[in-house]
Amino acid sequence: MAKKTTFAVLVGNRGFFPGHLCEEGRKTVLRVLDEQGYGAVCLTPNDTPYGSVVTRDHARKWAALMQAHKADIDGIIITLPNFGEERGIVEAIQMADLRVPILVQATPDTAGLMSIKDRRDSFCGKMSTCNNLTQYGIPFSLTERHTIDPETPAFAADLSRFAATCRVVRGLRGARFGAIGARPAAFNTVRYSEKLLQANGITVEVVDLSEIFGRIGKLDDNAATVQAKLAEIKDYIDVGRVPEKALIRMAKLGAVVGDWIEENEVVATAVQCWTSMEEFFGVVPCTVMSMLSNKLMPSACEVDITGALGMYALTLASGEPAALVDWNNNYDDDPDKCVLFHCSNLPKGCMSHCCMSQQDIIGGAVGDENAQGTVVGRIKSGEFTYCRVSTNDEMGTIDVYTGEGEFTDDPLETFGGAGVAYIPDLQGLLRYICENGYEHHVAVAHAPVAEALHDAMSNYLGWDVYLHG
Repeated sequence: MAKKTTFAVLVGNRGFFPGHLCEEGRKTVLRVLDEQGYGAVCLTPNDTPYGSVVTRDHARKWAALMQAHKADIDGIIITLPNFGEERGIVEAIQMADLRVPILVQATPDTAGLMSIKDRRDSFCGKMSTCNNLTQYGIPFSLTERHTIDPETPAFAADLSRFAATCRVVRGLRGARFGAIGARPAAFNTVRYSEKLLQANGITVEVVDLSEIFGRIGKLDDNAATVQAKLAEIKDYIDVGRVPEKALIRMAKLGAVVGDWIEENEVVATAVQCWTSMEEFFGVVPCTVMSMLSNKLMPSACEVDITGALGMYALTLASGEPAALVDWNNNYDDDPDKCVLFHCSNLPKGCMSHCCMSQQDIIGGAVGDENAQGTVVGRIKSGEFTYCRVSTNDEMGTIDVYTGEGEFTDDPLETFGGAGVAYIPDLQGLLRYICENGYEHHVAVAHAPVAEALHDAMSNYLGWDVYLHG
């Protein structure tokens, strides 16, 4: 079961502004968070006046409470029902030292309620709060509108976007990725820097294919783990005319890889395929990888670790399976459409229909009997986010581009897993990709989460991110 996103709530207050606004504002924000399915940790009126933070003593109490719940807290929401005490707010966050994303929300004034008894001035107070956060070097996120009523759908959208940011930041800090096999010699394009990733708290665990094949060699066809994985494969996808012998090999691969993932506590994998797997084991790993991605444990081909990182970021943000595809073909003469394709290991959740088949390209080189196990079909229509993460060794940075588009139902006759994508100003994006030396792989997921990725990776992880469009 996925962990509930939980926020530390800091209610701002300034003594000479109406206190009843803080009392009402705290109740409203906590109720809205509960209704939206989020957890919340907040001071109560028994702790401080109205459960708000004004003085340094209040800040100390807030920080102590948050430290006690640190393991559960994914982000901080600063809510300003009135102007708010800027020093108290920033000192509370500094003392708590949670190092999680922060959303600043200010409640709007009402034109007919601007007397001294009901005037908020949160519009102005938000600027002072943000100014102080900036002075202290504390990154923060903003709502779409400068002031926003917590009870509106617009704020619900702000919360959803911020929660995605929090999940990405929490998930990527300290993440462990698995490289299964060596990078195929022909794919210089997927080279990456383990050292840059490690410097950003991301670990890569490596295992050679020989070790995987060695473990497989010790498994009997009728072993319980093999038969259980075989049943899972058959339940997952239409195996059609794929020989039982090939399915058994896939089941053994799935069982061994699954055990290795669990032993090494990795959240995503990148697997060597082309063409060692086919020549020396006799199947493609696509279905096994598809099943992992569909379980929200992304698996990228060609040992593309930073491709898997992009997939995992998308999965964290969206809660949906992510796929790794090629920027592969133009679509007739439409400048804003292209074909996204892989041969393929796409998760079933990304597709409108699919079945198991053979890898036609590799089959021509190693024989069709050794190239069984691809997931072929059509990528389902709907809005999607794309993301590419790359290590820039020369500059010592992690670089990212992201944006949104739509998979269409335009006709397409091809093999593998493919879809037609519409992306506004696609030509500008392609120029950016080429001019900056990005890879031909891109991660995609069916959800609009580009802004959350940009916020998480740029604002909180400190990566260089280009948000297209």
